[in-house]
Amino acid sequence: MALDQKETLYGQDEPAVSVFNVSSGALRLYRILPDGRRQVTGFAFPGDFLGLSLLDRFTVSADALGPVTACRFERLAFMDLLRGQPCLMMHLHEILGHELSRAKDMMMLLGRRTADERIATFLMGLQERYVRIGRSSVTLELPMGRLDIADHLGLTIETVSRTFSRLDRDHCILIVPGGVRLVDHDRLARMSAH
Repeated sequence: MALDQKETLYGQDEPAVSVFNVSSGALRLYRILPDGRRQVTGFAFPGDFLGLSLLDRFTVSADALGPVTACRFERLAFMDLLRGQPCLMMHLHEILGHELSRAKDMMMLLGRRTADERIATFLMGLQERYVRIGRSSVTLELPMGRLDIADHLGLTIETVSRTFSRLDRDHCILIVPGGVRLVDHDRLARMSAH
């Protein structure tokens, strides 16, 4: 299936009858909280599977940040496929392990980190994901906007913008059209260290 920018792949609380594998593009995953605020829970990139939870309904919405292509599998047929493909099941187990590790890191990030450390951790994590899918790991494309990053890291958009500007001034990153170039990788790694 193909989506244009801002189209929804699936919505929060919709029946979870499908599993998706992202082929190209990027998606924003988010929840709308009871008070109307939005919490961006993550971003999906090529190779990511969405909808693997065993819950009956999707717990987040997934919107395209630009053009996206994804393969859609009927959930029960996908589970049957897994039963017959132990290698695929092991690969998904590895993917879910990475997701669980990222979720634990995010809990610590939101609770105990400064804005600089949150941004550095976000950029270093994005770099790791890009390396895994064969993208450039020096210049990072940022398909998400500053508000998406703010809602993901528990910051305000103003804080995200100021932090990016400060990291650029301090020669840690170079802001380029559509993304950032990691200039002082060692310093960013130190800021993002647990």
